[in-house]
Amino acid sequence: MSPTISTPSAPSVPQTLAGKVAVVSGSNSGIGLAIARELSFRGANAVINYPFPSLSADATAVAASLPTKSMAICADMSTVEGPRTLADATFQEFGHIDILVNNAALAINLPFEEQTMEHWDSLVNLNGRGTFLLTQHTLRHLPPAGGRIVNICSVSSRGPPPLQTIYAGTKGMVDSFTRVWAKELPPKYGCTVNAVSPGPTATEGFLAAGEEAMKVLQPTVDATPVGKRMGKPEEVAFAVAFLCEERAGWVNGQHLFVNGGLFID
Repeated sequence: MSPTISTPSAPSVPQTLAGKVAVVSGSNSGIGLAIARELSFRGANAVINYPFPSLSADATAVAASLPTKSMAICADMSTVEGPRTLADATFQEFGHIDILVNNAALAINLPFEEQTMEHWDSLVNLNGRGTFLLTQHTLRHLPPAGGRIVNICSVSSRGPPPLQTIYAGTKGMVDSFTRVWAKELPPKYGCTVNAVSPGPTATEGFLAAGEEAMKVLQPTVDATPVGKRMGKPEEVAFAVAFLCEERAGWVNGQHLFVNGGLFID
């Protein structure tokens, strides 16, 4: 049975992104979906990206639930072809891409000795190479000025816990991408490049990790200064949307932590 799709009504917010086209990788669920919704609520046409054909019905329903012209595109960011497919299909439909949010990622938590080459390939190919390739293929579709690139990183990139050797490494790669691109790309493409790093966030995947995993996580949650809870996907989405606004055009090369103060760089 397909999961029930939550379709919150669009809040009454200024349409500050009206006419913009936003690509959010891995946006059929979780934080990515919350980001796509937030950008759509602000007027952007949002592309819902999902990796496998079996998710088509749910992703299409999500796109149809958004208040702006949106579409669902099947493209696996862990493959070499997927990022080009996503960028080119969006361009064919809309004629331009204004906002790119590199969100698609996978995490594995295991003792270092148990992490395998299969784990390495799956995380590096999706989290690292997928971000690299999707950004490359999107650049030629950005407007001459005012484009936005936001990389969803992780608190693990700078404050990694045990069991995250490969995951933290890939997010460290995305962290470094952001720093390099923020210096290299704006002079050539007129865009900004920033990163947003969530802490533990109450997504479907996180909550499905099981009672034992939540027990392990609880001390971390309890140490969060703002409150003893996980973050909400919409809180991360709000931070991303801020960076996509026209008035945020002087914000570049920043790494915005959205974790209630759990990690302060």
